[in-house]
Amino acid sequence: MLPRPQSHSAALGPGCTGPSLANPTPLGLEPRPVRHASQAPACGAEAFVVDPVALANGQPRKHTQYPYVTGTSVLGITYKDGVLLASDTLGAYGSTKRYKAFERLRKVNDACVVGASGELSDFQFIMRLLEELSDDDFCMDDGHRLKPAEVHSYLTRVLYNRRNKMDPLWNSIVVGGFYAGKPFLGTVGMIGTSYTDAHLATGFGNHLARPLMREKHRPDMSEEEATALMHECLKVCYYRDKNSINRFQLAKVTADGVSVSEPFALETKWGYKLFQDPAANAVGTW
Repeated sequence: MLPRPQSHSAALGPGCTGPSLANPTPLGLEPRPVRHASQAPACGAEAFVVDPVALANGQPRKHTQYPYVTGTSVLGITYKDGVLLASDTLGAYGSTKRYKAFERLRKVNDACVVGASGELSDFQFIMRLLEELSDDDFCMDDGHRLKPAEVHSYLTRVLYNRRNKMDPLWNSIVVGGFYAGKPFLGTVGMIGTSYTDAHLATGFGNHLARPLMREKHRPDMSEEEATALMHECLKVCYYRDKNSINRFQLAKVTADGVSVSEPFALETKWGYKLFQDPAANAVGTW
């Protein structure tokens, strides 16, 4: 006799239960009083953990319905021989600079790197999805791998799918890569909006860094020029964004592969006159 299909209650959520919990016991096959769904899994086994919230309103457990630990801007620019991405390493708990060594630039394969701002646990979930795809490519061992444009398209579908479920992943993603002799740079928003450009930024970087990029970026820039521009943009973001710290990483994608730098700090200057008295021209501040 085949056991009943394994299922889960709203309190348990998705996942796997052990064999003893998946198969009904003799007592589980006998008639029993009707109880709340979160206390009676369809497999007939006893629930081994119950979420009090699920007992109260019958709703499934919810995670990251609002961002708590977040990262700020991610910047990206293309240049003659590749792509540069940059971000700081801060995970902010509200206004608290809680985690100062969180790497928000991650390698997908030898042709692609992604960076994310927004909820960091959602970014970890996205990276698990990408790692599964990369593992599949490795196991196939046929010489093929995900192209940067394919990673960008895949993330667009993932974020749009979650948006349609009214359970979005609270991230803005930047995808950078180099394939077939051409740089690729694209972004995906938390509701699935996406586009590609020669330079990109998320968060406050859209307002602070992109004006500099529009002014100084050129398609034929050398790596040294692109790095200098990126450092200038990072400084401006650090000066003006309270959820940024002076600890950055730079990711480079070229025909030779992907490299992510060790964290570094930039030399800053706080002796500007307007920095010394920022409220001088702002009526009503103190």
